[in-house]
Amino acid sequence: MATSPQEQFKGRMLSVIQRIHDADSFLEVYPTIETELLDLLGAERMTVYQKGRADQEIVSRYKTGNDTKEIRVALSTSSIAGYVALTQGPLKIADVYDQGELHKIHENLTFDRSFDEKSGFRSKSMIVVPIKYKEILLGVLQILNRKDGTEFTDISVKNAEGLAKVIGQKFRYELNSTNSPYDYLVQTQRISKRELVDFTERANKSGASLRELLLTEAKISKSELGMSLERYYQVPFMSYDASIDIPRELLKGINESYLRTQLWVPVSGNKEEVVVLIDDPSDAKRIMEVQQTLNAKKYSFRVGLREDILAYLGQGSTSQPEGADLSELVGRLQDEAADLVVDEITDQVDENAATVIQLVNRLIISAKEAGASDIHIEPGKGREPAVVRIRVDGACRSSLSIPSTHIRAVISRIKIMAGLDISERRKPQDGKAITRYKGQPLELRVATIPTVNGESTVLRVLSSGEPIPLEMLNLSENNHKKLLDLTGSPHGIMLVVGPTGSGKTTTLHAVLGHLNTPDKKIWTAEDPVEISQIGLQQVQVNPKVGFDFASALRAFLRADPDIIMIGEMRDRETSHMGVEASLTGHLVLSTLHTNSAAETVTRLLDLGLDPVSFSDALLGVLAQRLVRTLCKNCKSPYKASDDEFETLRRYYGEELFSELGVKKGDLTLHRANGCDDCGGTGYKGRTGIHELLVNSEEIKELIYKKSGALEIKEVGIRAGMRTLMQDGIFKLIKGQTDIDQVRKVAA
Repeated sequence: MATSPQEQFKGRMLSVIQRIHDADSFLEVYPTIETELLDLLGAERMTVYQKGRADQEIVSRYKTGNDTKEIRVALSTSSIAGYVALTQGPLKIADVYDQGELHKIHENLTFDRSFDEKSGFRSKSMIVVPIKYKEILLGVLQILNRKDGTEFTDISVKNAEGLAKVIGQKFRYELNSTNSPYDYLVQTQRISKRELVDFTERANKSGASLRELLLTEAKISKSELGMSLERYYQVPFMSYDASIDIPRELLKGINESYLRTQLWVPVSGNKEEVVVLIDDPSDAKRIMEVQQTLNAKKYSFRVGLREDILAYLGQGSTSQPEGADLSELVGRLQDEAADLVVDEITDQVDENAATVIQLVNRLIISAKEAGASDIHIEPGKGREPAVVRIRVDGACRSSLSIPSTHIRAVISRIKIMAGLDISERRKPQDGKAITRYKGQPLELRVATIPTVNGESTVLRVLSSGEPIPLEMLNLSENNHKKLLDLTGSPHGIMLVVGPTGSGKTTTLHAVLGHLNTPDKKIWTAEDPVEISQIGLQQVQVNPKVGFDFASALRAFLRADPDIIMIGEMRDRETSHMGVEASLTGHLVLSTLHTNSAAETVTRLLDLGLDPVSFSDALLGVLAQRLVRTLCKNCKSPYKASDDEFETLRRYYGEELFSELGVKKGDLTLHRANGCDDCGGTGYKGRTGIHELLVNSEEIKELIYKKSGALEIKEVGIRAGMRTLMQDGIFKLIKGQTDIDQVRKVAA
């Protein structure tokens, strides 16, 4: 059968991409692929600009034509390539000579016609896209004139962005760019990878600055940290210099509290050319705000530390957010409550009162800083105060009390934030609220439920952010290897299962992060989108308007996918379509709320899936739970007693226990103690325990026969699967947790 033009294009492009990957440098391979690239892109000419680390310009390293003179372009709003380098977003222009079209993009944007006048070439249509690696600008790709004389299409832009991503990977090696802001510290053995992960977890949970922890506790010098930031962001590092007077004329009309929140400051220059110090030069949104605020012609950027930026703005570093703390705010409410008549609460307490607003905001910030996943606001009986509890590491703990006179106003304030009806107190409501935390959006899922004592409210803190690397999931070596093998398959269905809050989404995104390469098209349907990844087409489903997981899956199948991630197989239709998609050449990843890997198989068969199709489609099932980990600061080792040894052997299985390599009398366990670092609980953080059922011919036979979960589990164990309990005991012996925590989630 003849291949379609689309398949031919894909095959040729993959061949070019492979040649780029195989080459020692882009300079070496470019002359051999230029003609084919232009043919694939349907273009007459192209120019590839590369950005240097020290000089804040992009330079034409590779271009079509005989002119060998390099073109140097500043990051600015006046040139097309410079504008794309500055804003880090793509442009598609129908006619570069049409000044009206350019002014619609930006009032300063122009096309330099001198290059056309010298060469005799007439530029018209153009695609310009940034060349990046992990959001770090490394250059710009410019494609000129569609061969058939028409305008470039959105598909052309997509193809150009795909090519730019491949070039970015090549430039990353040529420019010695690192994978993360602190990778250079690991490469130079100033800190181990494990230590970096530990410091990162501490920073995330405490709200402290990771850079500050590295400077103060890891004893990294500022120059070493600066070099690491330079290697990643590909811009020079700049620390505070008291002899530098920042250009105050550029700050006229700008609120300095805004600059302190956004963490950037102009350190030199004027309206013609300005140098800006910022803590994250890869943040395209803030770079655009810099451009819109300063409106200079040319820009250079430096990366700096938070405390240095604040020092230039005349304010030292502060670790606490502005405003009163929770105890002070609650004290104010109690003072106000003393002046209220209880029967007139509704009329006298305003949900928009300053103290109520501050309390709600501070409550959310404090919960986020404590690493809470949920905030529970529970009304008291009669005049009893309402209780606020937060869930940290899977366990609830009391946070504060709110006077009964003000609880209705507090809940009304939360409803306003979530767009809910404050007058409706008889029915459950749910919605979403977005606030800001350290300058970044923080999304909350809000649910209100009427109780006999009044409305109870739960706020789920959605952990939006970057995916964690697959190797940081704490999978056992055997499970890690098998999971890589399973997800390396071009088609089939892979499921991650467990109860709500067991880390299923985190695991799926770690897998997607591993699979996310330029040659794969990946679609995801999620509710909500908690983790964003560049290179993925992520869709938020909305069942209220009829756009559910099944609808999203139908749409994806018409959109040329390689990999599909469906947030949950929650009904027969979605499950059936997922199986069909996997049988037609797609890799499908999804989740299910089940208790074990084997039970997942029987649950899907109970939904009415065809046993033959399902058995052929299934790759494997990863069941997981999150178990609380012992606080590293205060846990203490001890020799396990004979009774404890026998208990562990019984839980693990006497016939398999020997594989752990521990003997009676030699087993060291760890116990929880409690310290300030862990809030006196003895536990800090959570980690995953897993069981991975790999489909096999024997498992397929059991699926054909619709065998029970117990029989499937036994066959899986004989084939090498280890249960949640067994994996928990393995991690217990490694000193990560204790038997009480394992039993709570895996018994």
